[in-house]
Amino acid sequence: MIFPSVLRRPFLFLCFLLPAVGLAAKTRASRPAAEEGSFKGAIAIDAASGNVLYESNADIVSPPASMTKLMTFLIVSDKLQSGAITLQTQVQITAEDSRIGGTQVYLDPKESFTVEELIYAMMIQSANDAAHALARTAGGSIPAFVELMNAKARALGLTHTTFRSPHGLPPSNRRIEDGDLTSPRDFAKLCREALLKTDVLKYTSVKERDFGPNRPKGPQHMINHNKLLGKVAGVDGLKTGFTNGAGYCLSATAQRNGRRIIVVIMGAFGPGGAIDKGRSRDLKTIEIIERAFAALPPSTPEFKPLATAASGAVSPLSAAPLSAEEKAAASAEGGPVIKFNVPARK
Repeated sequence: MIFPSVLRRPFLFLCFLLPAVGLAAKTRASRPAAEEGSFKGAIAIDAASGNVLYESNADIVSPPASMTKLMTFLIVSDKLQSGAITLQTQVQITAEDSRIGGTQVYLDPKESFTVEELIYAMMIQSANDAAHALARTAGGSIPAFVELMNAKARALGLTHTTFRSPHGLPPSNRRIEDGDLTSPRDFAKLCREALLKTDVLKYTSVKERDFGPNRPKGPQHMINHNKLLGKVAGVDGLKTGFTNGAGYCLSATAQRNGRRIIVVIMGAFGPGGAIDKGRSRDLKTIEIIERAFAALPPSTPEFKPLATAASGAVSPLSAAPLSAEEKAAASAEGGPVIKFNVPARK
């Protein structure tokens, strides 16, 4: 005979076990996922066609910080191509140049440097004093140069863009609306213009370089602020930026199998708005780069700068010979390139 108490034991055991299982499942489900950083807006485009491959709040207006220096580069490039200045033009440093704050190469009024040396300082070190000296030389004055920047922005159809400085530092009153402003979509167009019509990659792809080898106290060693160089397959530019008001910004470009994409991300911060040295910005940029290449149609044409595609004309920026240090660095290159494959978000 089977007693009822024996029949009840499995049932009682299950009654005890099920709440525990349910509690464990509930505990696992309620655990927060790893907190991610935030950003204001981003976009990825095909450099060849300008077609959008990814966007998120791409028309939001925000300070570009030091990404502003890409427009400064464009205006200097225009002056080089017109013959108004050359890469070898000597720039005598002024007291005004030396007083610019933020990231710099510590220019001194007793010094003079060539235009090209200052371009390297502006694009690698993100030197505000170099940007100021270049703008003053190319435009005659800072206000005149800023007018050229805004005229260029209008010519490119950048409807959400206003420049007020050649370097991207915030205005003295710290009011965001009184400083440089742009949107990810506008800035992607600016990057495309630079890639199509200038040799901007000659400067933005350099990871390290010395500035001022003949200075009394020795050269300043510059390290590119773009940490994706040499770490993400195909990345060779363009420009980073950061201020407390702007957040972490980055305009990046990468070329793979002859096809090139441009990514612009603005207003990025770490988890909880943390100042994280651009880590969250860089991780998000890597993710967007991978998504952008995956979104390129198979029929997408290879990217060809207009100077090469048209008559084979050589830009005056590319005519400058490599220095001995650059030749040595170029021959030493060839280490492994790391490609980050970021899985699609579920």
